[in-house]
Order: sequence, then structure tokens, then C-alpha cells
Amino acid sequence: MSPRRAGWRTPAAAGVLLCALLLSGCASPQLTALDQRWPQALPPAALLEHVPFFAQDDHLCGPASLAMVAQAAGIRVTPGELTEQVYVPGRQGALQLEMLAATRRQGLVAYPLAPRLQDLLQEVAGGQPVLILQNLSLPISPLWHYAVVIGYDRARNEVVLHSGVTERMVMALSTFEHTWARSGYWAMRAVAPERLPVTAEADGWATAVAALERVNPRAAQTAYATALARWPDHRASLLGAGNAAYAQRQLTRAGQAYAAATRAHPDFADAWNNLAQVRLEQGQRRAARAAIDRAVALGGPRLAQYQELQQKIRAP
Repeated sequence: MSPRRAGWRTPAAAGVLLCALLLSGCASPQLTALDQRWPQALPPAALLEHVPFFAQDDHLCGPASLAMVAQAAGIRVTPGELTEQVYVPGRQGALQLEMLAATRRQGLVAYPLAPRLQDLLQEVAGGQPVLILQNLSLPISPLWHYAVVIGYDRARNEVVLHSGVTERMVMALSTFEHTWARSGYWAMRAVAPERLPVTAEADGWATAVAALERVNPRAAQTAYATALARWPDHRASLLGAGNAAYAQRQLTRAGQAYAAATRAHPDFADAWNNLAQVRLEQGQRRAARAAIDRAVALGGPRLAQYQELQQKIRAP
């Protein structure tokens, strides 16, 4: 999905009426399918009472919405502090990439949700708000807007949002799906590293944590440990745990993580290569040689890098 910018403004009354009329005549495919087979584990209603609210002035729905979910995750940051990180004056809004990057700067995992209404509702039912992107106007004249989902009610066909200048705005679930669908169902959780999202998947979590690792290795280290408590043998998380420790010069912990990755996945060439690097820096040249020889034998797209390290280890 191409990046979108989002900014809050109040459409003309006629525009709101036209949009509502157009939306009311359309089908809501995900909601319809969900209603037909509502998961037994998904409560019929949920409302989060603890999510702070910041009114969103002008085009600042991005920093305001991000501050709400960040504070709900335990980070005391204000919309004003986030504005310069996400707001692009020339675009009069914030792109998704800036929103994800600013989340990581707070030491949080920016976890994009799968584009499914059920996943969004499961996160809210699990006690955490979800930041979403909507188009509140027509596709030919979009009005992109960030909001925070804090509740829903199946029987009433309602979703509850912190949106614009309205705290606990109630919107029909069917209307919400249409406005949300126009962003490709874009949604994200701002997650404390020690807590997995309800709908987290191992690969998706590892990808999100790897992006955090480049900004905050310590927070990423915690997030990888959280993943490994759920998925002990996950390849990417084992490697990531080693990389986060290595970035902090924790060679013993890095070596332990890489060794665990090679035990769980003997065909994991990258893990053998990284283990060889750590053993070399620890002065364990024989162990380093054995590890890099395994990486070279396995080969793969980074074979040239393995061979370069192999020559370094073999050099007198």
C-alpha cells in the first residue's frame, strides 16, 4: 500500500451527508463474514476505560493518536513531543512510515496488524487500543485521518473511537469498515516490548522487533525474549536475540543466542556465521573456525560474506 498522509479537518455538512449516504448503500464484507461466524472466544462487546484522549487540532491527528496509544502502553509522551517526529508540514499530515518510526523511538514495538476486522476487535477485547487510518471522504477526494479504536458492541453494530475532537465517538461498524478499508485496513499496535499483541504471529513480531532493534537494541532484546517465551525455537527471534545482545557488546549472551539458533536449526547459515564472529572476538579461534566452516558449507545468498570471515579467521 502506498503511503498516505493524514490530517484532521471537519468536512462540510453536505459532504458528511453525501458520504454517509454513499456508505450506507454498500456491503461490509468483513463485518458480514464475521457476523455469520462470530468467534466464541471474542466477546460481543468491549470498552477500554484507560486510554487517554487528546483532541486533534487541524492536521495533527497523527501525533495525537500516537500519543494516546503510546501512553496506553506506558510511555509518557505528549502530542506536542511527537509532532516534529511525524508531522510533515508540506503534506499537512503524517505518513504511516513516520508513525511507525516514531513509535520505535519511544522504545515500543510498532506492530502492524493483519488487515482483518476480527484481529482489530481481538486486540481491543484483549485490553489494548488500536491506531487505525481511515479515509473519511470519497476515494476520489480522500480525507485521511488517524483515530484510535477503544471499543465495539456487536449487538449495537457500533465501534467506539477517540477521533478528532470527539472523545468516545460512536460509529456504525459497517461505516467504520468502509472508511478503514480505503486505507487497505491499515492498523497498528504500539506495544511494550514485554507484552505480545493478542494476534501476534512469530514472523510478524520478529520483523517488527528487527526494525526496533536498529533504534533501541535494549528494548528489542526484551521483545525478542518475549517472543522466545512463546516460540522458543523461532529462527528469526533466536538470531535477533543474538544480534541485539551483540549490538550492546554482550558477547556471552550473543554467543548463547547464536548457539541456541544453531542447535534448533543446524541448517541456519547466518547463525553459524554470527556465532563464528562472536567466538573470534572472544579469542576462541578454534570454535570460530568450526562455526564458519559450517556456514560456508551451507552456503546461501550471503556465501561471499561467510567466506570473507572464514579467511579472516584462518589468517595467521
